[in-house]
Amino acid sequence: MKIIIFTSVLLLTLGFSLSAQNWITNFEQAKEIASKKNQNIVLVFQGSDWCAPCMKLNKEIWSAKEFQNLADHHFVMLQADFPRKKANKLSDALTAQNAKLAETYNSQGFFPLVVVLNSKGDVLGKTGYEKTSPTNYFKKLNAFEK
Repeated sequence: MKIIIFTSVLLLTLGFSLSAQNWITNFEQAKEIASKKNQNIVLVFQGSDWCAPCMKLNKEIWSAKEFQNLADHHFVMLQADFPRKKANKLSDALTAQNAKLAETYNSQGFFPLVVVLNSKGDVLGKTGYEKTSPTNYFKKLNAFEK
């Protein structure tokens, strides 16, 4: 019985990790990848453990297989998280990097804020949470490139 429960939990965990958005958390690495792949960066400012619209955006858009398939070969996904719970505390280096990103790209402190950048870090457009389909959200982000 314990083996069955353990196996079920393991498979469930693997299933979630396989369907999760592939996030980069290092800005310099995101720029490097974007430059090599000739892609733009989608920088997402979120409060993963306190911001209800951030959680909706994650559930309805970022976690949707439909969005992931569209974005996979088009965007480098960069996450700047600002959790409040001690259990979700980020490293000091990551906290400092996210604060610097917020100072540069989110000085008004909006959450969630989605910023589309080119590979050099120049802003192409900004948006937030919208109740829409993953395909339409992708189209909106893609439209900032024009």
